[in-house]
Formats: sequence, structure tokens, C-alpha cells
Amino acid sequence: MLEDLEEITVDRPKSLGPIYWNYNRDEIQMQIAKLRASLPLEVKQAANLTRESERVIEQAREDAGKTMESAQKEVERTIEDARNEAERLINQAKLEQERLLSEHEILKLAKSQGEEIRQSADKEASLMRRGAEDYAFTVLSQLESVVGKAMTAIDRGKAELKPSNDLAAIQPRERAKVAP
Repeated sequence: MLEDLEEITVDRPKSLGPIYWNYNRDEIQMQIAKLRASLPLEVKQAANLTRESERVIEQAREDAGKTMESAQKEVERTIEDARNEAERLINQAKLEQERLLSEHEILKLAKSQGEEIRQSADKEASLMRRGAEDYAFTVLSQLESVVGKAMTAIDRGKAELKPSNDLAAIQPRERAKVAP
């Protein structure tokens, strides 16, 4: 509000051509500076705490973004490894199946083994996918904890500032009662 007042009266004063309305810009600027200097320490501390909270939140957001990006890359890499391994196992099963098909008497055995290898590959891919998802969940849980701590610090700071704001709101009223 002080900055708005300074802007209206000092930076953009009302004028009619070269004539300014009846006030002393230097005196108004001096009064605004005195008001700023007389602000309670709690207000200045609150402003500092707010800036620090915003910095912590921004840092937490950056860390969260980096963690999410890292977790996503890890998940993608793990899934790709699982796919490659599954493809390798399936190709291996197909080769084995083709070899066994050439021998008529063991045809049933070849089909059975090929199916087992495919199921094993699917199961292994599923296990790897679950592992990747568990890892992502763990990373997100850790991120949630970090953000939760930041929010707790913010709430604690706000709670510490609230009684100071109530006291600041009472003091001007008391001064108003004493002045008349």
C-alpha cells in the first residue's frame, strides 16, 4: 500500500499542464519513508519469512520436477530393458520351437517348452514392470514427504505470524481510542 501511495503521489502526480496540485512531493516522500521505517519488526520478519517460504517452495518444485524426470527416465529404461529381455526370450523360444518342429516325435514337447518360455518371459517382464512402478512410487513418496515438510514449515510460519497480526490489528484501535 505504501508503494502504491508513493507511486500515485510522487511518481505519477496529477497535474494540469505544468501546474501540479497543491502538495509537496519531497514531504510526502519523507512521510512514506518514515512510515516504512516505523513498521514493526514482525512485519519485516513476516516479509522475510514469506520470501524464504517462496524460495523453499520453488526449490521443492524444482527438486520434485527433477525427481519426477529422473524417476520417469528410470521407469522407461527399466520397461525398455524388460521388453528387450522379453523379446530376446521370445526369439530364443521361437528358435528352439522351430528346431524342435523338425523332429516330429518331440513336437508336443517343443510347443510346451515354447509356451513355458513365453510365460516365463511375460512373468519376468511383469515383475520388472512392477519393480519399476514400485521404484516410481517410492520416489514419489519421498517427494511427498519433502513437500509435506515444506508445507509444515510454511504453516508453522503462518501460525507464528497470526498472533503478531492480531496484536498489530489491536494496537491501532487502541491508539485511536486514546487520541480523542
